[in-house]
Amino acid sequence: MSQIVILTGAGISAESGLGTFRDKDGLWTKYDLNDVATPEGFARNPALVHDFYNARRANCLQAHPNAAHIALARLQTLHAGRVTLVTQNVDDLHERAGARGVIHMHGSLLGALCAACDHRWAAPAEMSPTATCPSCHTAATRPDIVWFGEMPYNMEVIDQALTQADLFVAIGTSGNVYPAASFVSEARAMGVETLELNLEPSSQAGTFDDARFGPATHLVPEWVDSMLRA
Repeated sequence: MSQIVILTGAGISAESGLGTFRDKDGLWTKYDLNDVATPEGFARNPALVHDFYNARRANCLQAHPNAAHIALARLQTLHAGRVTLVTQNVDDLHERAGARGVIHMHGSLLGALCAACDHRWAAPAEMSPTATCPSCHTAATRPDIVWFGEMPYNMEVIDQALTQADLFVAIGTSGNVYPAASFVSEARAMGVETLELNLEPSSQAGTFDDARFGPATHLVPEWVDSMLRA
């Protein structure tokens, strides 16, 4: 398997203390997604949106990479072929584990974006509606996050990687968020082998050639070890 494309979702960071959408007592349950994860919500109440992402950013900075993140970074380093790592996550745990060239299709908590001129820069720990863009000086600062209704980043790069892949692996994804949920079907249509590693079957589980279930911190290191022995 010389060319591997890996998609990770919230499940890989859950064991680092970063909750998923489905966590009963997680941060997401305290907010309506229409209020904090859409352009319309930001237009209605930017202060609420900034408060929400300030809290998520603080959680991210307090978290640490777990064994699954570390294993994938090791695979990138030691695998003889190319390992393309695509994530739906907006944390930086893959990078802190040592991964390189991570494609953040949904943006990053550690980035800021100007809604007026599209300038991007490193986000401070606390953002607010009054913060101005360092490029155009407009008070139009927002988190560099892809919200519902917006186009994910780097789709052409991801599509190209899938066309060249020998193996596509989805780790810790729900299979409910598009376009990422369609990657497995696209891969299989091109004859790419597919594997799901997840705590429990995703909504796309039946589409994969193979699937293994359990905590990411157990499954991913075991799978990486098997790949490096092959």
